[in-house]
Amino acid sequence: MESVIERIKKQKFFNFAGGIHPPEQKFLTTDKPIKTIALAKELILPIKQHIGKTGEMLVQVGQHVLKGQALTSSDNPMCVPVHAPTSGTITAIKPSIMAHPSGMSDLCIFIEPDGLDKWIKRHIVEDFKSLSKSDIVEKIAAAGISGMGGAGFPTNIKVNAQPGIKFLVINAAECEPYITSDDLLMRERSAAIIKGLEILNYLLEPEHILIGIEDNKPQAIKALKAATIDIENIHVCVLPTKYPTGGEKQLIQALTGQEVPSGVLPLSLGVIVQNVATVFAIAEAIIDDKPLLRRVVTVTGQALKKPQNLWVPLGTPIAHLLEQCGFSPLEPKNNKAQQRIIMGGPLMGFTLPSLNVPVVKTTNCILAPTVEEISPATKELECIRCGQCAEVCPSSLLPQELQWHAKAKEYEQLEKLNLFDCIDCGACAYVCPSQIPLVQYYRVAKAEIRQNKVQEAQAEKAKIRFEARNVRLEKEKIAREVKHKKAMAARKAATSPEQAKSNNSAVAAALARVKAKKAAQATQTDVPEVEVADVKTRAAQAIARAKAKKAAATTVTSSDQTTEDTKPAEQASNSADEKKARTAAAVAKAKAKKAAAAKATATEQSDAKTAESKPSEQASNSADEKKARTAAAVAKAKAKKAAAAKATATEQSGAKAAESKPSEQASNSADEKKARTAAAVAKAKAKKAAAAKATATEKSGAKAAESKPSEQASNSADEKKARTAAAVAKAKEKKAAATKVTATEQSDAKTATSKPTESVPSSADEKKARTAAAVAKAKAKKAAATKVTKAKKSTPKTKESTPLKQGSNSAEEKQAHTDAAVKALKSSVQEELDFTIDNQSDANIEQQTTVSAAELKKQKVAAAVAKAKAKKAAASEKSDTQAKKESVSDTDKKAKIASAIAKAKSARAEKNKESE
Repeated sequence: MESVIERIKKQKFFNFAGGIHPPEQKFLTTDKPIKTIALAKELILPIKQHIGKTGEMLVQVGQHVLKGQALTSSDNPMCVPVHAPTSGTITAIKPSIMAHPSGMSDLCIFIEPDGLDKWIKRHIVEDFKSLSKSDIVEKIAAAGISGMGGAGFPTNIKVNAQPGIKFLVINAAECEPYITSDDLLMRERSAAIIKGLEILNYLLEPEHILIGIEDNKPQAIKALKAATIDIENIHVCVLPTKYPTGGEKQLIQALTGQEVPSGVLPLSLGVIVQNVATVFAIAEAIIDDKPLLRRVVTVTGQALKKPQNLWVPLGTPIAHLLEQCGFSPLEPKNNKAQQRIIMGGPLMGFTLPSLNVPVVKTTNCILAPTVEEISPATKELECIRCGQCAEVCPSSLLPQELQWHAKAKEYEQLEKLNLFDCIDCGACAYVCPSQIPLVQYYRVAKAEIRQNKVQEAQAEKAKIRFEARNVRLEKEKIAREVKHKKAMAARKAATSPEQAKSNNSAVAAALARVKAKKAAQATQTDVPEVEVADVKTRAAQAIARAKAKKAAATTVTSSDQTTEDTKPAEQASNSADEKKARTAAAVAKAKAKKAAAAKATATEQSDAKTAESKPSEQASNSADEKKARTAAAVAKAKAKKAAAAKATATEQSGAKAAESKPSEQASNSADEKKARTAAAVAKAKAKKAAAAKATATEKSGAKAAESKPSEQASNSADEKKARTAAAVAKAKEKKAAATKVTATEQSDAKTATSKPTESVPSSADEKKARTAAAVAKAKAKKAAATKVTKAKKSTPKTKESTPLKQGSNSAEEKQAHTDAAVKALKSSVQEELDFTIDNQSDANIEQQTTVSAAELKKQKVAAAVAKAKAKKAAASEKSDTQAKKESVSDTDKKAKIASAIAKAKSARAEKNKESE
């Protein structure tokens, strides 16, 4: 059996089914060379001129473009770009009628040529073999080349095939009547076509290249044979003239004898088919770097004066072509339809809906026949079942049956009958005696089927998404149910006795942590949950106390010290009731320390912080500040004595409230506030009243206090006697002054009650601060006494010399201190508003009561706790002993007050000695 190549060499070819021999009518243009026409005034470029996807727009309205500039992108293999056929300006981007049988519109780019025809920069390639295969494929894609003889399939897809190609078939048959564009191209550009074949041979490496051409093109056959005489694997195959030899499947069968099965691409048989015009475009793109900007178009028909082949820039309107060829539309006569303008040949072409349709990449012919040449469409008749359509069908289909199902829109049956194997050659319609436009039925049916498939694909995607969503929702529902079951099981387990116990312990631990956090927060802040106004009030109270102490310092210095010395003797001689009260107070104080330890932590720590805030200022306090502190203590004691008669009941109730609820001092009742206010006013008035008469006593008391340390160091018995004498002297002085100051104190107390804002503020913060200060003083004295005693034994000389220095203070200096105290007392109301001075003065006074920062902290904490505990423990006993306390004489009360003051003065003196 002869091989394919042997048969080709002998010019023996295979036959395909069907086919017709219509009049060729090629003589109208076959003897005229290809001409170039003038540019149209406006070019219309559809952005999609091929099968595949549309590229992204790269230009915008008003932009100037150059010849060969890409107008769309080619980022997808099934997308080829569109280029500017000439230089000009983009005037619009809008939908316009495109080259399609339906007359549909698509997005188009309108370009107004500038007449310069200016190119973009190009890169000429002398030797295409210097480029890699991938580079060549990319250049073909970037040039926008698609099939120029059929449906417009992107060429870069075909030429990117894998090795193993047996036959590369070049379709040069051009079998349809009237069309001669490929014939003239092969005659005039045979060298460029052969160059394109060499490029394809380099890319695909086929075994043989077969050029299929009909025998009605002798000049083209001669030119191709002459150009390929030296190339062994290129064969020019001259086929007999028969329509439609130019069909892809029919040409493959005629050359190789292989029939392409339905639904199978020729590539599966090792065959690739390219149109001859496409090969020429490849040569220009690779060698001359020219994208697909123009093509040869046959403009023919007897309605034209000058039918010919033209080089037409893509986007040129059909009206401009017809004008160049002398077309004059004829008016219909005798109610006959107007002549048609057909794009394509008379068999496969379609009538244009408008002459503004532009030339695209697949446009090879514009036919303008007369009415006599091609009669207008007439009314179709009933099919007579002659069977001629089936005889001439090159695809071996049943055109009559296809037409029945197409009219009935039975698309599934059409697919079973292989409707898509129809190549729309029009042979069936050409031979139909009933003038049935069979091809038109097939085209409409194909479009409907494609549209249905697109909708089905979309529906299938939506179905898949819907099903996936249902699955997801079901999984989420199951997960929720499992979660709820686990939660229910956990709740049941939590209600069991064993779990309840563990839960209780866990809850208790959590509560303990919460309380610890709250306590820590209260510790970190000086006054938790207190407003700025309350803070200022406390500072003002501290200043008031400091000023009062400073004012009374010079008045009671000597008497306080002497009274402190005599305190042990008088304590021994107190009445039985007084001793019981003191014993009860001591016991209550000890019990209160233990009972209130947890509740007073925040207050203790805040007081300690206040005392520690400025330890460096203790060493720098002047003698005046120390005396002021002593005077403040004395004033506090005197104020208590003066207000004892009228505020006893109020003070006791206030003390009970403070002892039972130290954290609720901010919410004290109105009675407690009035009592506190009265005590503060009495204190200030007592200071002022005793200032004049106590000057001499203060001086003598100071001397006695100064001499006290030396006596303590030499003999403890002498020290006790001195303390007793001082206490007695102070008691006598207080008793002498009590009768004269009583009326004044009472009136002052009333005035203070009516005008509490003129003295020390009566807020809860003030009361807390006053209580802490008093307790801290007493505790500080007691703690300092012990250390001072030890220091005296180790350094007797220093302690002995200290009284000399203290005794050297002149009377004038003390008098100056007294005057300063009186002046400070008068301006106390204004100074209460000064927040900064208040903090500093209060801090200095509190810090001076301790020997060091650590001792001050311990002493103040102990003092605050002790006082709170004592008040709470003695609350129940005070009700029983109230009558006894009321019956105590003024002398006893003065003795108590004097002993407390003496204790403070002694501690101050001892601190002074230690510092010196």
